[in-house]
Amino acid sequence: MSGILENARSTTGTRTRVSDVSHISGMCPLCIKECGYLCEISKSAFRGREVLYPAPEAFGWSTAASNKDYGLDWSDFQIMVDVRGAKGIEADPDKAIFPAVDVTSTVAGIPIKVPVIIAALGSTAVAKNNWDSLAIGAAISGTIITVGENVCGMDPDARFENGKVVYSKDMEYRISTYRKYWDGIHGDIVVQTNVEDTRFGVDLYVIRELGVNIIERKWGQGAKSIGGEVRIKDLDTALMLKKRGYILIPDPEDEAVQEAFKKGVFTSFERHSRVGMPEERSFVEDIKWLRENGAKKVFLKTGAYNPAVVAFTLKCASLAGIDVVTFDGAGGGTGMSPVPMMNESGTPTVYLLAQVLECIRILRKKGKHIPDIVMAGGFINETQIFKAIAMSNLGDGNGPYVKAIAMARAPLTAVMKSSYFTELAAQGKLPKAFSDLYGGAPEQFFLASAELKARYGDEVGNGIPWPAVGLYTYFVDRIGTGLKQLMAGCRKWRLDLLDRGDIAALTERASRVTGIPLIDEVAREAMANILDF
Repeated sequence: MSGILENARSTTGTRTRVSDVSHISGMCPLCIKECGYLCEISKSAFRGREVLYPAPEAFGWSTAASNKDYGLDWSDFQIMVDVRGAKGIEADPDKAIFPAVDVTSTVAGIPIKVPVIIAALGSTAVAKNNWDSLAIGAAISGTIITVGENVCGMDPDARFENGKVVYSKDMEYRISTYRKYWDGIHGDIVVQTNVEDTRFGVDLYVIRELGVNIIERKWGQGAKSIGGEVRIKDLDTALMLKKRGYILIPDPEDEAVQEAFKKGVFTSFERHSRVGMPEERSFVEDIKWLRENGAKKVFLKTGAYNPAVVAFTLKCASLAGIDVVTFDGAGGGTGMSPVPMMNESGTPTVYLLAQVLECIRILRKKGKHIPDIVMAGGFINETQIFKAIAMSNLGDGNGPYVKAIAMARAPLTAVMKSSYFTELAAQGKLPKAFSDLYGGAPEQFFLASAELKARYGDEVGNGIPWPAVGLYTYFVDRIGTGLKQLMAGCRKWRLDLLDRGDIAALTERASRVTGIPLIDEVAREAMANILDF
């Protein structure tokens, strides 16, 4: 893989003086002293570890991801459409229309209106800054959202007794915000717990005091494979978090560090979480304990680890009777995952799903419990969702094993851009090209606003913020409608009817990794049989 991007990345705010860089190192072929540009090397000479992370100055108002080409992605598969008959609906041209396609799904028995859920968004500032829109948008879309790790531990208003949380204003707010518009049927709110959360007793607090039904355990992955990280921009908060047991870099209690911070040598501390060390027996016992203490359902979230860890994860999940496992493919990030880790570590999503499905085949032959699967890792649209779900139907009569796709960056983008354009509209500063096309008020430029006003009346734009309307429009009107169109093209009118025959591989690598036949191999025998007349 070419190293052309190794020395200049938009995620770190670096660039090279010339464009024809060395393909080995990414450096300018001729590096000169009198250069005013900051490449990765030169910026690292000034800012060191800061250059490992996506632009620190944008923390809380941005998301980041890999820009590496992994050589295999969802574009390496093509959807195979049909013209014959209809499955899941009467084969009547007046009835088999694409709006009639059912794109609902169930995750751990929980019905959701679209097969998209919002992955854990925890203590990172970008989640808190956009929580109202994300939570309310998920609720009115009829799907699941997860409160991520470290929320109680980061809450300055949280109260602890004997090391256990007994009150968290932030956690209570996050849950109540979702439930204000939740219909009590479609979707639910999940609370995720990592090492620190478990030590703080967050699980018992949210189950007993806040009536949370679902706990998600998290293995290792926060900022990719090294635990969750956030930036702390004031000394008092950094000191508070260290006293609560978090790892702070540099040490805010060090007088020299404090002096450097006050002088502006650096402007933020790194807060790190500890990495979990899962063991089979203790994990099974932990899940049993959770259920005994009131958890109605238990999920597990893990990252893009090596194939042996995929097998270990599913073994533990099977033994413990886990309801849902979310596997998160390499490449994404919502807070401050290190850029080199996003690019260079972990298993990319398509490869990861192939490994998960191989493990499921083995478990199925042994008659073992198989949890519902949710896949994450760079998904943004209906074609990718279609292909992942279709690929996961192994033809054993159980339908697709992937019940939904988890997203984090895409929903954040939907609400952040919705928020920005709503602010511009209020100031009369919308781009002229935009307002000329779509109007100058949110009631005009959010396509789903009329539909939601019919349901919620004046709540739209008030209790339901406009960015939540943007998220609904993205999830339901765009992705939901897009899925219906694709599925109707394949003559499938229910999501559970999608199967591996609905896609074909376009490259040898895609076929080899997933077992999906190449497009020139698809139905070759069927073609001969049809023409034998």
